[in-house]
Amino acid sequence: MAMQLDSCFGSFFLCIFCFAWFLTFPAEAAMRKYQFDIGVKNVSRLCHAKPIVTVNGRFPGPTIYAREGDRVLVKLTNYAKYNISIHWHGLKQFRNGWADGPAYITQCPIKTGHSYTYDFNVTGQRGTLWWHAHILWLRATVYGAIVIMPKEGTMFPFPKPHRETEIILGEWWNSDVETLVNRANKMGLPPPTSDAHTINGKPGSLFPCSLKHTFSMEVEAGKTYLLRIINAALNDELFFTIAGHNMTVVEIDAVYTKPFTTRVILIAPGQTTNVLIKADQPPSRYFMAARPFMDAPVPVDNKTVTAILHYKDIPKTVIPSMPKLPAPNNTNVALSYNKRLKSLNTPQFPAKVPLKVDRHLFYTIGLGANPCSSCQNGTKLTASLNNITFVMPKVGLLQAHYFNIKGVFKTDFPDQPPVPFNYTGAPLTANLGTSLGTRLSKVAFNSTVELVLQDTNLLTVESHPFHLHGFNFFVVGSGIGNFNPSKDPAKFNLVDPPERNTVGVPTGGWTAIRFRADNPGVWFMHCHLELHTMWGLKMAFVVENGKSPEESIIPPPMDLPPC
Repeated sequence: MAMQLDSCFGSFFLCIFCFAWFLTFPAEAAMRKYQFDIGVKNVSRLCHAKPIVTVNGRFPGPTIYAREGDRVLVKLTNYAKYNISIHWHGLKQFRNGWADGPAYITQCPIKTGHSYTYDFNVTGQRGTLWWHAHILWLRATVYGAIVIMPKEGTMFPFPKPHRETEIILGEWWNSDVETLVNRANKMGLPPPTSDAHTINGKPGSLFPCSLKHTFSMEVEAGKTYLLRIINAALNDELFFTIAGHNMTVVEIDAVYTKPFTTRVILIAPGQTTNVLIKADQPPSRYFMAARPFMDAPVPVDNKTVTAILHYKDIPKTVIPSMPKLPAPNNTNVALSYNKRLKSLNTPQFPAKVPLKVDRHLFYTIGLGANPCSSCQNGTKLTASLNNITFVMPKVGLLQAHYFNIKGVFKTDFPDQPPVPFNYTGAPLTANLGTSLGTRLSKVAFNSTVELVLQDTNLLTVESHPFHLHGFNFFVVGSGIGNFNPSKDPAKFNLVDPPERNTVGVPTGGWTAIRFRADNPGVWFMHCHLELHTMWGLKMAFVVENGKSPEESIIPPPMDLPPC
């Protein structure tokens, strides 16, 4: 039986209805079918109207509902002028990279007038994830939530909420995003920052022409609610808070955490966070608010987006209370929040941290500049890992690997940077050139990997949220300054570190992750700041097949888009 649900963002009551209907859906109906029509729709925000790319005419797009163990089929038909692909962010896609979605990594994009069915199983995962376009900057408007309920009869490891809703944080540009990006690339410079942030596609009443473009969530006094918060912004880490109310963090990136209470969360692009809130304040109207965190000399859209927590029966004429957000450069709040994140690590939900490491990797993150005769300053800004700026291929890397197509990529991505230096010392503004290449790292099946991601002061230090496709990983350590391989591993948390798919590397610091390479295929790893991804801050792992068919990549689907 097919199930199609529209996005819940237009109305909280619609969300309640959709969710209640899902909960009563027959347990034996283990196949969920969706139709995604990619098209263009005129949308008005901030007194500006423009055509945007959407799914099913919705902004944000429809929520995918599933239950752990389900099979999901999403038939995507492209009616827009751009080629398109969709990434199901955080779904592991075991042996099934064909459904992962990043253009020219696991598939060629779906051309105008063509269709492709993403066919995947939801195995061993439950919680909040999300989906988004994974080509050009189209994810500025092409994105939505994925809600995975636990298996039938399995309870949340926290008190059952009265109701729940999705809170998707995004960005809005008044001008056409692709036009801005193309113009900036020709000059070798970054495009302008966004004109507003959004909550469920709406910038909130602090912006002009936005009284009707403010998301509102009704609550009843004394009830507890689950917020599924997603950062779909392209380039900004965000602080999020609710006036007068505590939040209890219970999940990150679809992995349960040890619960803790906080007044503010930090959420990087690509990350999800589930929080419980109790409507325990005097009945009134309260602003939810988000604003960027940036503790480096880098321009951001520093305006505040708002939505409203509205107690039932309170008149809409009541002016909402405004929360106090941390200063945009408050590093201490950011670091202390991330230190509180720990895996639940119970017998039912264990933290299977690799204790023995087969492969040690150390990747430096750098900005740079390469010669460009047609650019404004004679150079083009770029980014690199281990001084390699990734060059996108013309053929999907997974196809090239599976069919053994020669000349598409090399598997010589280095395990260490070419030249050690004082990575986080004084800013380095000379010798900023990088090498270019489509270079991948080959990893043996089921081997354990430790990767240290080290920020550098090439041009400037900056926080970088890194996303690894095809896997969750454990964030075993993090610190400010240069990673010390002889001292820092002794401080690693190997008992209950946070498990996630996207992690922030702190400004002028490092982060260490561990994972088991038990998913054969070609898996993208990149900074989830769209600007840096565009500049080449990305690479991919080729995880080899195991010894049996059950440990090998499945054959490609018949309708895989041609290159």
